[in-house]
Amino acid sequence: MTYPKELKEYPQLEEKTYPFRVFFNGCRDTRPEQNILFLHWHEHFEIIVMRKGSAIFHVDSKPYHVSPGDVIMVPSGGLHVGYSLSRGDIDFVSIVFHASLFKDRNQDSQHEQFVAPYLENRYQLPVKPADDNPACVAYYSLLESVIAEVQLKGPAFQLVVKNQLHLFFTLMSRSFPSQHVDGRQQNERYSVNRERFKPLLEYLDSHYDEKISIEFAAKFVSLNPYHFCKTFKRLTGRTFIDYVNLCRMNEAERLLLETNDTVTEIAGRVGCDNPNYFTKLYKQYKGVTPSAARK
Repeated sequence: MTYPKELKEYPQLEEKTYPFRVFFNGCRDTRPEQNILFLHWHEHFEIIVMRKGSAIFHVDSKPYHVSPGDVIMVPSGGLHVGYSLSRGDIDFVSIVFHASLFKDRNQDSQHEQFVAPYLENRYQLPVKPADDNPACVAYYSLLESVIAEVQLKGPAFQLVVKNQLHLFFTLMSRSFPSQHVDGRQQNERYSVNRERFKPLLEYLDSHYDEKISIEFAAKFVSLNPYHFCKTFKRLTGRTFIDYVNLCRMNEAERLLLETNDTVTEIAGRVGCDNPNYFTKLYKQYKGVTPSAARK
């Protein structure tokens, strides 16, 4: 699968009138701890439906284990990243949509009472709803209906998707009527995750060839190194050094597959001056040597 070059994504949706899109994500022959969804955020909501394999998704600093049939709800603006937990193939579907999809319902008092608070982040559904209320699994069939509509693209499928998603949120609001996010918690989440760490992660994602120390990164987000390391691990599920190496190896993988640069040249472009160390690091993260990956 391809990874976004910028940390903040701007998903290409169906059209302005129906701002949604369904992404079919497949990762073949994965290894445990392999990155399957690069760390990013966007202003859209995202619903992840796990189809095959097992994985762990970190959403706003918290880890969630998923297996086939599980659903993850990523709130608007939430940082999220995914790693494989098993060997073999992994498949999951991402349903991405913007709150403006339902703007024509803003004069509906029932919509304002039950659905709008979630769309406006005044209320928040649990990231993994079935863990809090197993009964809500009955509503997951609506998501499968959305996926099927997108695959078939029958007449007015956009309208069906819109109505199914609205029904899904309405029914979920029945299951979680008190999932209120107070101002203090919401401000803390946005302050830590967006204002502090998102610019740093975006910087890391585009400065592969630089030697970036923990001290530099901690200063970037105005934290001391100790608290920075703890917060970074909680946010991404990886240590700072591990995350930087992962960014470099993801870029190296892209360069190996898309350019004719030599392995030595690619090593230098991702900040590894020693080609032998680069080969060792690449095999550690990707399971094969750079030359084998190119073949």
